[in-house]
Order: sequence, then structure tokens, then C-alpha cells
Amino acid sequence: MGNRALLEQRMPAMLRHEGTWEGVYTTVNLAGEVTDRHDSRVVCEFPDEGETVYVQKNRFDWDNGDSFETEFSGTLEGDRILWDNDRFTGYGWATRDDLVLLTLSRNDRPGEHFTEIIVLSPDGKSRGRTWHWFRNGELYQRTLCDERKRGA
Repeated sequence: MGNRALLEQRMPAMLRHEGTWEGVYTTVNLAGEVTDRHDSRVVCEFPDEGETVYVQKNRFDWDNGDSFETEFSGTLEGDRILWDNDRFTGYGWATRDDLVLLTLSRNDRPGEHFTEIIVLSPDGKSRGRTWHWFRNGELYQRTLCDERKRGA
């Protein structure tokens, strides 16, 4: 059985996120003040063969001309996708209501972790993502991601 069939059985909501997503990420502090805002392009892929079941490619662009690109992959263990790379370690899963949840510890920022909630629109053309950031156990910011699916 291929990876896609396994995901269809264990995390069917995850496959609905396949494709290219473009949008804006806005980070706010606890007072609601914007501390960062940038454009995003996120590509989600689900290879059918091999140990890797998920690949994500990100490109972020700021108004000042700065940009950042990264790529990471995940493996399937039970009903969870696991990630372990230089930036973060953690896992994601899907609820019965098709929400995708992630909990990730930052390897590049000791003492920091975040929990992410991903909500896909019923038509699958847009999604909202919310990251709740903690540093040394204290909530300190949130990132709001508004994205639209591009292409098929």
C-alpha cells in the first residue's frame, strides 16, 4: 500500500492540503500589535513511495526585499506525521472534524514551541492557520496565516 492510501485511511483531511498556497502571515504580540508581516508561498506534496509521506516547501517575502526559503519532510507513524529537522521537531494529526493540528518545538530557538491549527474552507480553496507561540512555557505571540490555493 502506498503512502497516499495510508494517509487516506489515517489522515484523509491532510490530503486536501496538497498543492500551492499563497497568502500573508501576520504575527501579533499579546497586545495585538503587529510585529511581523510577510507574503508566503507554501507547496504541500505527498509522495506515494518511500519513507517520506509529506514534503513542504516555503518561500517568504518581506516588503523590505528580504526573503527566506526552506523545505522539510515528514514521516508517518500511526495517525501522525512526524517532523524532525534543524528548525523544529514535532508532529501533526487530524481531528474527526477535519482540523489539522500540529505541535512543534523549535530546535533553532531553545525554549520555544508552538501549536498550530489549520482550518480548510469547505470548498478547499482557502485556509486559515493560527500559531500560538510559547517561550519558556509562556504565551508571547500568535501568527495568523491567511492563504488561498493556487492552480488545480
